[in-house]
Amino acid sequence: MLPNRSYETVVGYFAQDNPGPVTPGSDFHEAVGVEIHHFDVQAFISLVQLPPRFGLIDDSPERWSNLIASIQQLNIDAPSHVQYKLFFLGRHGQGYHNFAWEKYGAKPWDDYWSKLNGDGELTWGPDPELTPLGEGQADEAHVAWKTEFQCDLPFPEKLYCSPLSRAIRTNQRSFKGINPDGRKTTIVENIREEFGIHTCDKRRTRTYIHETFPEYLIEDGFTEEDELWTPDVRETWEDVGVRVKAILDMIFENDKEQFISITAHGGFINAFLRVTNHLPYVLPTGGVIPIVVKATIERVLA
Repeated sequence: MLPNRSYETVVGYFAQDNPGPVTPGSDFHEAVGVEIHHFDVQAFISLVQLPPRFGLIDDSPERWSNLIASIQQLNIDAPSHVQYKLFFLGRHGQGYHNFAWEKYGAKPWDDYWSKLNGDGELTWGPDPELTPLGEGQADEAHVAWKTEFQCDLPFPEKLYCSPLSRAIRTNQRSFKGINPDGRKTTIVENIREEFGIHTCDKRRTRTYIHETFPEYLIEDGFTEEDELWTPDVRETWEDVGVRVKAILDMIFENDKEQFISITAHGGFINAFLRVTNHLPYVLPTGGVIPIVVKATIERVLA
């Protein structure tokens, strides 16, 4: 039985978790290219898919070396029941279901269109692919990673991904040609989007995933058919949070590595932010948000 852990965001490294104001004239300001004054950083930074340096506040040439050294020092100084890890959460690029949501609007989508596989013009279920815009968003993430690698951002030590095609395609394009040692990404069931009712969130078979993406590892116990999706019950936010905590428990229990990449979905990432007590943040399709997470094993007093 895994020990009970609690999770929290370590603030102060990234603009996305910083409650302070944005400074006019900064490169975050220039990334949007609009005249701003003094307002909340989350409202500002969420206007762009990929803020400079993925939002890292330190803009020095040694910025990533400084961050990694800081996290290593946190772990050195931490008591035995506390650990720290750096997570990069990537949201898939625009899929055809995202395009349909924009086409029809939130209420018509939820009430009617999301329950169908398409409209005769677009196909979004089950398991839609990326649109051309979504492919471009994933390519932009690739450029952002490549740019920061030149400033000593290390390649993630462990990589995980949702089993849905739009996330796998995004992961492929994001890291194409920049993986230094052919490090493999592991597909994990619990990293998928909220499931149920919406056909876009029904996954394909294990056989299809293995044959279409043979370079990916698939976690042990991954079932052939999608046994979680149902046409009449939508997973709750609370249930997604339980899944996120299970993923965090798995990683902090089994992975000695400190730098973790997860390619996932808006619903999963929102739940990750809630579980780690991060400030709310709306991540656009194709966006990436980094988070330093502190895990604490809760001690039971006799």
